This record gives sequence, structure tokens and C-alpha cells, in this order.
Amino acid sequence: MSEDVLAGEPVSATAFAAELEAALAADEPAGLRALRARGAERFGALGFPSTREEDWRFTNVGPVARTRFERPRQAWGRDDVARAIAPLRLAGALEMVFVDGRFAPELSSAPETSAGVWAASLAEVARREFGRVEARLGHHASFVERPFAALSTALFEDGAFVAVERGAAVASPIHLLFYVTAGTAPTAVFPRVLVEVGENAQVTIVETYSGAEDARYLVAPVTEIVAGAGAVVDHYKLQRDALEAFHLGLLHVESGRAATVSTHTFSLGAAIARHDVEGALVGEGSETTLNGLYLVRGRQLADYHMRVDHAAPHTTSHELFKGVLNDRGRGVFNGRIHVHRQAQKTDAKQTSRNLLLSREALVNANPQLEIFADDVRCTHGSTVGQLDDLAVFYLRSRGIGFEAARSLLTYAFASDLIERVKVPAVHDQLQEFLLAWIPQGEIVREAI
Repeated sequence: MSEDVLAGEPVSATAFAAELEAALAADEPAGLRALRARGAERFGALGFPSTREEDWRFTNVGPVARTRFERPRQAWGRDDVARAIAPLRLAGALEMVFVDGRFAPELSSAPETSAGVWAASLAEVARREFGRVEARLGHHASFVERPFAALSTALFEDGAFVAVERGAAVASPIHLLFYVTAGTAPTAVFPRVLVEVGENAQVTIVETYSGAEDARYLVAPVTEIVAGAGAVVDHYKLQRDALEAFHLGLLHVESGRAATVSTHTFSLGAAIARHDVEGALVGEGSETTLNGLYLVRGRQLADYHMRVDHAAPHTTSHELFKGVLNDRGRGVFNGRIHVHRQAQKTDAKQTSRNLLLSREALVNANPQLEIFADDVRCTHGSTVGQLDDLAVFYLRSRGIGFEAARSLLTYAFASDLIERVKVPAVHDQLQEFLLAWIPQGEIVREAI
């Protein structure tokens, strides 16, 4: 480990030794034990990452390494949690609620089967018929070089399994809501999500991560979404964790032949938020959109590490990521498009745009292309800047105050991605968050 991680009595990679030993000794299907063992082995080999490693050069996880986390043991009250998550619910959605990493059926509204979709607790699936998920679980999202994904693979207790039947069109969004309560000590949870979408099926998936306002915790989710031939998947991830929390997640989306997959990640909370996002275009003619927006202030840090693999011909990918940073907020964007030799006629575009609202805010952006085919159209670019003085002057000349003018321009910059959200309830939640986040949001509300 580097000195910045070692400062202040760090917790070594053996911090979870007891939990790992207990997980590997549990009475579970052999395939699940083998998966956990692979995750434990990789975490033991990798340990906590340091800023000497290229993928973590701008993201210091020293605060995570120095914190002694426990698995949640506190009892939680149904009414208290219900009130806390009420603003996060989505009207009309099939909802699965997880509290402290475990499925809470008493707070959920999703039946196990409904109109061509099966939504169930992963823990229950593993107990009753692990063979249903054995071939998929942990076989798409790689944890070989990702220590927190490896740890999550070894220690996850529960999560969601969503299977959409071939040809089914699921009308209602499926909402997976993960909430962490406040404990007497910092806690760690490791949610897992596996989504299988059959051939020519259509579905909308929303993941929400949140926690008690004063809670200090680590959440390390791993999500795998596999879209069959001709499938259409619309996915949203809302990271709204407590400001003292750490969110270190991995998202893998895979698109089959002629499939269309879009995912939008909104990073709005946590002291440190790391989002590893993988797009794998494995089927000819598939299309993937990966967009994201992060808002940071104070000393928050948001880190996006993207990798898009074009592994088949005639595939298309679009990436647009925006960041708004205030105070001493930090942002990282590391995007890589990899075009394999056989992926002729690839069309890929990657864009990172960042808006700094203070002189102390900082962004490190590094878009990259790796092209091994010779008939492609690939572009990438990144911008980092402040508000346009001329635009501020124009608004002020129309009688709008200085701070209100800046807020209007900030709203216009960030709302571009919110307007792309197709689920009305999610759009409204994000818009309200943005209006509360920017200064003088009420004035902006009246103007829009």
C-alpha cells in the first residue's frame, strides 16, 4: 500500500478475514462456494488499492482502508425504514426493497412472477435452485483486477435476480431499492444484481442506493445485465448514499445480436463514489448507450472508470458523461473504447464534459481509444471549464441576479442528462435533487 493509504493505522486486507472464513464455510451449493472462493482469493491477492496503481491514481481509498467495518447486525423498524424510503419509491413500479443488504418482502411490492418477468431474492434462488443462476452469476462482471468487486463476490448475502421471458414486454419499471440503516459502528453491505433479458424482450430496470442521513457505511454492489438477441433494456442507477458513506460499485451490461441497451448512472451522494462500468457488445448489430451525471461538493469524490468492448461487427456505442463540481469536489473520468479486430464497421463516440463552479474543484479526465480494426468510426473528447462569463452577463442584463444566473446555467448544463430519463418518476426525483443542490434553486424552478 502507498503511504497515503497507510497513514493512520490502516486496516489490512485481512480486515474481513473472519467474514470471508464464515462465508466460505457456509452450507451452500458447491457452485456458489466456488464463486465465493474465487472472489476471496482475488481480494487476498489484490488487497486495498493504492494511488500508485494506475486505475486508482486519482482516487485515494485510504479512508475506506482505515475504517473497521462490521456486517449489519442492528434491528431496524419497519415503520422507520418505510418513512425513510418513501421519497425514493417509484409509483407504479414493481419494487424489491433491500435493507442492510437483505431482501425485505414486507416493504416490497414485486411478486415473484408478473407478466413475463420473474423477480426474486438471490438468497432464495441460491437456496432453492442455484442452477437457475449458476451459469450467469459472476461470469460476466470480471473481478480479476477489481478488489472491491472481488470482496463483494465473496461476501454478498442477498440481492436481486430478474429474468424476463423471451418476447415479453414488461410495462412497469422494476425498481431495486437498497437502503442502509444507521448502526452504532460503520457497516459494510455487498448487494448483488443479476438481470437476464430474453430474446426480443423489453424491460426497464432502476437501481437506487441510499442510506440513513447520518450513517457511515461501505456499499460495494455488483450488477450484471445480459440482454439477449433483439432485446431492449433501459437501465438507471441512482447513487444517493449518505455523505459519509463509500460507494464502490461495478456494473456490467452485455448486448447480444441487434440488442439495444442503455444505462444512465447518476452519482449524487457518498464521500467517495467509484463506478466501474463495462459495456460488452458481443452481438452483431448491437447498440449500447452509457451515460452518466455526477454532482459533488464539499470534499466529495466521484470516479467513473469506463470500458466499452466492441467484440462484433456493426456495433454502436455512445457515451456522454457530465460532472458539476463545487467547493473542493473532485472528479475522475477514465474511459476506454476497445475495438477488437473482428469488430469492423464499429461506430463509437465518447464525450466527457465537466463544469467547475469553484477554483478549488478539480477533474482528471482521460478518454482513450484502442482500435484493432481498420474500418471504424470512433471519436472521443473531454472538456473541463467554468461558466461562460458572456452567458452570465447576458442573463444579468435581463435583470437576473449574479447567483441566479449562475444557477440557471448550471441547471441547463446538468438537466440535459436528466431530460433523457424515460421514467417520469425517476426524472422528477432527479430534477428535484438538482434544484435542491444548486444555489437559489427556487428561483430556477420559477424560471423553467
